[in-house]
Amino acid sequence: MLVKICGITSPETAEAAVEAGADFLGFVFAKSKREVSVEQAANIIAALPEHVKSVGVFVNKDKQEIEKIARETGLDFIQLHGEESPEAVSSFTFPVIKSLPGTEEGVKQAAQYDAAYLLMDSPPLPHAHGGNGVTFNWSTLKGNTFSERLILAGGLTPENVAEAIQQVKPIAVDVSSGVETDGRKDPDKIKAFIQEAKRTTVERNR
Repeated sequence: MLVKICGITSPETAEAAVEAGADFLGFVFAKSKREVSVEQAANIIAALPEHVKSVGVFVNKDKQEIEKIARETGLDFIQLHGEESPEAVSSFTFPVIKSLPGTEEGVKQAAQYDAAYLLMDSPPLPHAHGGNGVTFNWSTLKGNTFSERLILAGGLTPENVAEAIQQVKPIAVDVSSGVETDGRKDPDKIKAFIQEAKRTTVERNR
């Protein structure tokens, strides 16, 4: 099971996540309390080991600006949380993680996207895109045809991630607020989350 820790804002948090076994670290380039500057992200990403992949999170930002930031920071993936069309997603030169709501409509839309990964998240709150710490009805993903590209997000915590993995059978899980204490990343929660996710086995139908 791959694990993405999102909303990284400091070298200390990045180091804790890497030591705990994270596979992806997410950096938010959108209006958020977890937003980072290009310089902040570049400094943290430069120190990451090669096996840990960096992901830049964007919401309805101009394509040229996204790719400029990706080049300047050394991103491995870009994660799109806006209203991007399948055609727009396919036009990027960087591998894309496309975020979609974990609804029946979102699952239908997912089949149209030729993205490296499809991140199914809680339906957005008004004026918000992800990061709301709320789970959704995982049964909407039952029988999906993209489990080998599916990243599950939305309200995951060390306490519920094992159940989520067993129900949904994703390739990866994504967490941000679920490993925070008082709005700050908590190294102990990060470690607990990754341990729970990594030890949960998934039987896939072939």
